[in-house]
Amino acid sequence: MEKGDFKLKLIIDNKEIIANNGETILEAAMRAGVKIPTLCHHPKLSNYGGCRVCVVEVGGMNRLITSCTTPVSDGMVVTTDSPKIRETRKTLLELILSDHPNDCMTCDKTGECALQDLAYEYGANVKENPYDGAMRQYPTEDKNPFIIRDFSKCILCAKCVRVCDEVRGVGAIDVMKRGFYAKVAAPFDGILNCEFCGNCVDVCPVGSLTEKLAKGKGRTWETRKVDTICGYCGVGCGITLHIKDNTVIKVTPTEKESVNNGALCVKGKFAYDFINNKDRLTRPLIKKDGKFVEAAWDETIDYTVKRLKEIKEKYGSDSIGGLSSARCTNEENYIFQKFIRAGIGTNNVDHCARY
Repeated sequence: MEKGDFKLKLIIDNKEIIANNGETILEAAMRAGVKIPTLCHHPKLSNYGGCRVCVVEVGGMNRLITSCTTPVSDGMVVTTDSPKIRETRKTLLELILSDHPNDCMTCDKTGECALQDLAYEYGANVKENPYDGAMRQYPTEDKNPFIIRDFSKCILCAKCVRVCDEVRGVGAIDVMKRGFYAKVAAPFDGILNCEFCGNCVDVCPVGSLTEKLAKGKGRTWETRKVDTICGYCGVGCGITLHIKDNTVIKVTPTEKESVNNGALCVKGKFAYDFINNKDRLTRPLIKKDGKFVEAAWDETIDYTVKRLKEIKEKYGSDSIGGLSSARCTNEENYIFQKFIRAGIGTNNVDHCARY
């Protein structure tokens, strides 16, 4: 029987919920607007149950269970918040923090770190952690152009591994070794060398994976977020620009109402430095005496019209061709090809995304 073939009734925090067959408690709760904290869950990824922070009480069971891996059943009674649950979540967070660097003041993830937020919410003891002991210490890897990997901050939620395998289908990283020595790594524990889509960075809940181009350029609360469309190809991926002091310091995918559904390629994710590049053209150029010089828009348009007319009259319409771009809108491309076909009188028109 497939997930969602019939409905189930259960009680979550004294509220009757209608759930789909096959849903987990966490999925049913999220759909009903009930908040359950988690560090390893993502709606696009397989259920993992690694962080254990999403534990809840279920009537008839004498232990806490992870809501992200437990399917709902008809008549189930679930409690998501109680003194016992809060104390357990606090303990779990302190265990995670016992092997986590206490450098939030200089971490680029501060302000958008899920572990930091939950530690604050549940009052985890950071200053005098009762579970202090050996800590994993790894050198920071920043040998690729885009991603800084700090394994000392990794909480082994495996979100990066799962999104690389299950969403991107690349499988560039995996968890190696076991227990205290477990570590997310590239093949043979080598340097990361993949497609650099950046999805692993986007799902990482802590500062283990951060963007090299954005390092030290601004905290999340200092930036202005602007939703727009990626200008690199004709797919039309939704992106969010993170802007500080009128400079784009980071790009993240737009999750909702976007054709890319929260995914980007390497260009859309990381190739935004051209926006503020000092060599970027901001005004039209006309070649005069063998050199390009800046010109006003009216002058440029008049010059272009004049030269097109001269070439057409002297050599004919087919001596002229037009190249359009996938970075333009469909409407702009339509107008351009109509200008070439009807205005110039030639079918010599092509497009960079035709192949």
